[in-house]
Amino acid sequence: MSSINDTVGSSTADDGTRDPYTVRLFAEGVPTSETPEEAAVRRSVGGENDAPSRQLARFVRDVADNDATGMNVRVVHRRDRYLRGGDHIPFLERGRPAARFTEPAEDFAHQHQDVRVEDGRRYGDLPEFCDFGYIARVAKVNGAALWTLAQAPAAPSGVRILTSALTNATELVWDPGTEPDLTGHEVVWRETTAPEWTHVVRATGATSHHVDLSKDNLFFGVRAVNRAGHRGPVTFPVPQR
Repeated sequence: MSSINDTVGSSTADDGTRDPYTVRLFAEGVPTSETPEEAAVRRSVGGENDAPSRQLARFVRDVADNDATGMNVRVVHRRDRYLRGGDHIPFLERGRPAARFTEPAEDFAHQHQDVRVEDGRRYGDLPEFCDFGYIARVAKVNGAALWTLAQAPAAPSGVRILTSALTNATELVWDPGTEPDLTGHEVVWRETTAPEWTHVVRATGATSHHVDLSKDNLFFGVRAVNRAGHRGPVTFPVPQR
C-alpha cells in the first residue's frame, strides 16, 4: 500500500483563503489495473466504491483524522485532480493500492512555475509560500497511518462471499491470517448507497462468518484484529459459486 504526498506545502488557495486543518486524499474507485474478468465481476455485484485504494483511504481517515493530528482528512473519490497526475498512479498501474495527499485548495502560481514577477504577482515554488505548521500536521497524518499499518494485521486475503445457493443470508469465508498476534476478524457492512462502513460484528469463526442479512441488499467486508486491538484495512469479498 502506498500513500504519496504531492503538493502539501501550503494551506492557502489562489484567492488567499486558508484551510490549514484539511488535507485531501485522492483515492480511485474502479482500479486502474482492473482486468476484463474483474470488470465483469464488478459490473455484476458492484464494488465501484470498494477497490483496495478506497479501503486504504477509509483506513487512513479512521486512524489519522483526530485530535492527535489536528487534521481533517477529506477523502476525494477520484484518482487525481483534473488535468493533473500524481506519482501514485504508477503504483495503481501495477495493481498496488495507492492514494494521493494534496493540500485543500491550491495556488497554481506557486507550483511548477519559473520564478518571476508578472503583473505584480510573484510566481514560483518558494519557501516563503510554504506553511510549515501545515506541513508538520500533514506529516502527523502520514505518521499515524504508517504506524498503524505497521502495528495492525494485514488486510485479509482470499475473502469470498458464497453465492452457490439462493438465500437471504450472507456467508463469508477467507484465508487464515499468518500474524502471530492475530486474535480474530471483524465483519463490516453498510447500505450500498453509504460511503462508509456503518456496522461491525466479531466473526464467529476463524475463517468464516454467517450474517442473517441479505447479501443482495448490503456491501460486506472483512478486517483482521490483533492482540493490541489494532484493526487492519478492510477487504471487499469476491463471489464464489
